[in-house]
Amino acid sequence: MLEALGLTGEEEAIYRHLVARPSASAAEIGAALTLPVPRADELLRSLAARGLAGVLAGEHVAAVPPAVSGERFAAVPPAVSGERFAAVPPAVALGALLTVRREELRTAELALIALAEEHRSAATGRAIGDLIEIVTGVEAVRQRFAQVQHAAAHQVRSFSTAPFAAVPVGADAAGEQGVKRGIRYRMVVERDLLAAPGATREAMASLRQGVQVRVADRLPIRLIMADSALALVLLSTSPSDPPGAVLLHGSGLLAALEALFEAVWERARPLRTDGADGITELDTKILSLLLAGLTDEAVAGQLDLSLRTLQRRIRQLMDQAGVRTRVQLGWQAARRGWA
Repeated sequence: MLEALGLTGEEEAIYRHLVARPSASAAEIGAALTLPVPRADELLRSLAARGLAGVLAGEHVAAVPPAVSGERFAAVPPAVSGERFAAVPPAVALGALLTVRREELRTAELALIALAEEHRSAATGRAIGDLIEIVTGVEAVRQRFAQVQHAAAHQVRSFSTAPFAAVPVGADAAGEQGVKRGIRYRMVVERDLLAAPGATREAMASLRQGVQVRVADRLPIRLIMADSALALVLLSTSPSDPPGAVLLHGSGLLAALEALFEAVWERARPLRTDGADGITELDTKILSLLLAGLTDEAVAGQLDLSLRTLQRRIRQLMDQAGVRTRVQLGWQAARRGWA
């Protein structure tokens, strides 16, 4: 709930723990939230640097001043054995963070106005044909799909929806090359796509290569973008449609697609494959796919498990988390960093 103010899930859990009691030590918080003590201490000091917590000195809270402009965190002294921390009152601490966020948004708004004016000036006199290219045919679309990725200097962002005939699952050689040359890849996958044959296996392989993958219930379009310079929007809505796409160069429409991607990315759920503390890699995959909204049958099929084996492992996870329902398991998985 406090992610909008820049807090991680672990930081929010610790702050809520502090708010509910007079004070706590790193050891107490570690025991209560199932965290290693050094990690609990690190997070407490992160909260202190943000002005949300302070070290108890006698009966008073010695709050660490927030970081000044340009610093991520203020300097915080190393751990002292037995140190106790107390929450700075939410009205004070969170109010300050809200003020900072408002100022950041205002700065971003001013930057947007300036950039929009700069873009209008640069685009004066440019023909529409210089900004938009219509692409038709499987080979042409496949070629542009690869060219967009080859053109990226920093990052590639994409929406993946229904299976695409021009670039089938497992056939994106340009993507593999981009990852190898250090391009940052961020991909949002539509939930139903994960149920397609081989789709989950491909997504998991991408994660292992360093691609960041998130899952959304629905995506409005299928697209791929190179930096802020190029975007390919696929126009086909069903496998029977003739392949077609629109290639966009820098323009107001491309800026709108960037904003759309970032908004969807923020709301989408991360897909994970790495084994979290306390559970296996397979259990991490199971939880990640279940939380993405796949049915038991779809998860079992994607992970090559029998339905009975899958449901047995889910029951074991529920027992391990000490919960009775899958909703409670989802909450515990998020709190413990399992998914």
